[in-house]
Amino acid sequence: MKEYKIGIIGFGTVGAGVASCLLNNAPVIAKRTGIFPRLAKIADLDITTDRGVAVPKDLLTTDSDELIREADVVVELIGGTTVAKKLILQALNAGKPVVTANKALLAEHGEELFAAAEKNKADLYYEASVAGGIPIIKSLREGFVANRISRIYGIMNGTCNYILTRMEREEIDFAPVLKDAQQLGYAEANPSLDIDGFDTAHKAAILASLAYGKWFGMDPIFVQGIRDVTLTDIKFAGELGYKIKLLAIIKQENGSLEMRVHPAMIPKRTQLAMIDEVFNGIMVTGDYVDDTLFYGRGAGRNATASAVVSDIVDIGLNFAAGTSCRIASFREGSLYTDVIRMEEVQSRYYLRIQVLDVPGVLAKIAAILSENSISISSLVQREGQSQNNVSLLIITHLTREKHIKAALEKINRLSEVRDSVKLIRIEDI
Repeated sequence: MKEYKIGIIGFGTVGAGVASCLLNNAPVIAKRTGIFPRLAKIADLDITTDRGVAVPKDLLTTDSDELIREADVVVELIGGTTVAKKLILQALNAGKPVVTANKALLAEHGEELFAAAEKNKADLYYEASVAGGIPIIKSLREGFVANRISRIYGIMNGTCNYILTRMEREEIDFAPVLKDAQQLGYAEANPSLDIDGFDTAHKAAILASLAYGKWFGMDPIFVQGIRDVTLTDIKFAGELGYKIKLLAIIKQENGSLEMRVHPAMIPKRTQLAMIDEVFNGIMVTGDYVDDTLFYGRGAGRNATASAVVSDIVDIGLNFAAGTSCRIASFREGSLYTDVIRMEEVQSRYYLRIQVLDVPGVLAKIAAILSENSISISSLVQREGQSQNNVSLLIITHLTREKHIKAALEKINRLSEVRDSVKLIRIEDI
């Protein structure tokens, strides 16, 4: 049976998972595909620490150049955007197919990497870069190739989803839940990449490129994290029939794209709202396939390793067929190249305004909203944080972001307003 040699650069959590999968399941893969993926080399600066995987010592090296020379497939799992980029380009320029899980690198330098892959007729696969073990890349690249994609909604960060789930279920504030997440290993010591929304935005950039055939990068994406989501707003959202999720939103509207990541209130009754804990969920809508929902583990050693090995197998099938670059990751020439600026995006909004309980304040707020072309869908008054103030909960009709921001600037200047207005966008999935 024909075999091909796999070289893994990076022997961390995911690297160890990929090594384990290949060592244990290569015979099964070979029976299914007719070609044997042989683990040939693992490169890492540290090859002495026990990773819990019984790897023969002669497969371990600190020399990544040696690995790239000897391997048929180079698997990059070191992360980061500097050394990883250098090694991937080195492999592609040598005509070697590359598998990576590096979402940040793809989001920031994808155009350069894919140009190198095309120039050298070398495959660049990246299933594990978005949503771990969920096969969303392959689905967009192949399964939905007959469809015009109208929208993608994604809950794609397990750390944020875990935090918001715990806050809702156990009525705990953000800070202690984040601390628990760090202790459990769901959040890093510096959690900014996750909780400030950038991890989700990296994934959104990749999905948008696949859906719309243009490498957009990070610049057009509006990004807001969950640091300011309060337990109070989670409770009020629940009473109003919503759940708060950190949501990636990619929409095609009238020939232009919306690309944004932020906390959003979504209806409780939707399947996407039911995705809790560390799980990920992605909804894709196509003109022929209609709504589809993908659900599963978005991170972790085994789920990510599963996605990496699926790419390795795809490349093996290309070897067996004597082909490469069978399916391009994306093609230029999309109809939807214009990205709507965030201030022009239309949405409904939840506003929580803490005000003094005095006559006339509601009239002033209603007047400001009206002056800015904002119509109120519903208004609820609740007891405030002290005896002499109340919370006004306002849900607006559809309006533009620039109008709501202009109104809030004026409302926040009112002497009767106690704290800055809390705003959460509503997405009517």
